[in-house]
Amino acid sequence: MADSVTNGALTRRQMLLGTGAALALPALLSPPARAAQAGSLRLGVLPFGTVQWELDTIRRFGLDKEAGLTIVPVELAGPQAGQVALQGGSVDVITNDWLWVARQRATGTNLAFLPYTASLGAVIVPGNSPMKSLADLKGRRIGVAGSALDKSWLMLQAHAKQAHGLDLATAAEPVYAAPPLLSQQLEAGRIDAALTYWHFAAKLEAKGMRQLAGMDEVTRGLGVTTEVPMVGYCFKEDWAKANSAAVAAFADCSRKAKEILARDDAAWAPLRPLMGADSDAAALRLRDRFREGIPTKWGEPERKDAAALFTLLAKLGGPELVGSATTIPEGTFWPLAWG
Repeated sequence: MADSVTNGALTRRQMLLGTGAALALPALLSPPARAAQAGSLRLGVLPFGTVQWELDTIRRFGLDKEAGLTIVPVELAGPQAGQVALQGGSVDVITNDWLWVARQRATGTNLAFLPYTASLGAVIVPGNSPMKSLADLKGRRIGVAGSALDKSWLMLQAHAKQAHGLDLATAAEPVYAAPPLLSQQLEAGRIDAALTYWHFAAKLEAKGMRQLAGMDEVTRGLGVTTEVPMVGYCFKEDWAKANSAAVAAFADCSRKAKEILARDDAAWAPLRPLMGADSDAAALRLRDRFREGIPTKWGEPERKDAAALFTLLAKLGGPELVGSATTIPEGTFWPLAWG
C-alpha cells in the first residue's frame, strides 16, 4: 500500500501549490508563546471521520507538542451526538457546517466556525451510464444523502433549475437515505444516481463509477467565485474567547497537518486503518479528494460568498432549515484568516 500511495499522480491541488510547497498558514502566536499558554481542548470525533486523519497526523508529527497544546479526543456516536455534546459542554470543538452555526446564533446560542474542508460531495453515476449532464436526471431515480432539506440537494436543485430549467424535485424521483445505503442501492442498480458525501463518492469512484457533477461545479453555477469551506470546526464563542491561545494553536496544528497531507504521499500510509478503504484504489481516491478539499484561502471574499450562499439556502429551505435568520448572523465566522 505504501508504494501505491507514494506513486500516486499529482492532484490538481498539488499542481496548484507546487509539490512540496507550503500552504499559507495563518499568522498566529509565536511557537514559544503557544508552548507556554496554549492549554487544552476536547475534540469530538467520529470513529471513522476524516478528522481522525488530521488528528493522527498532528500527533505523529508532534505538532500538538510543538504548539504546547493538549488535544483530548472524545469519540461520538454520530453528528447529532456531537451537537448535543457541544451544547451540553462535554466537548469543546466538533465539526459541522456554518449553516448549523448560523442557525444556532440566530436562536441566541453563540457558536463560531473555523474552516476544515471545502469538500461537500458529488452526484455519482455508474461508469457506463448514458447520462452526461444534470439535465439527464429527468425521469431518473436519484438517491439523496440526508433529507429533503440537505444543503447539497437544495443547491443542486437551484443549479439544475437555472442551468437546465429542470425541477429535480418533480422531474426526477428523489430517494432519501443514509450514504452507506445509497452506495449499496447504486451498486445494485436500484437507483440511477446518488448525491452523496465526498468520501462515499470517492469510494464509489474507486469502483469504476464517475461524477456527473461535483458540488464545486454546482456552487460555481450559483455564482460563487471562490472556494467556500462548508464544513469546519465549531465551538462556543465564549469558550473560544476565554481560550483564544488554544483555538489559535489548534488552528495552526490543523493547517500544518493539512500542509503535510497535501504534499507528502508517505504520510498517508499510516492512515490506511482509519480510512475505511477496502482497496488501494479507494485509498488513493480518498487521499486525492481530501487534498482537493483543503482550504487554501479564507478571508473576506470567501466569507462574502458564504453569506450569499446562506441567503440562497434560507430562501430555498426556509425556517425549517435556517430558523429565523434570513442572512448569516454576524460573528458566525471566527476572526482568523489565511491565504
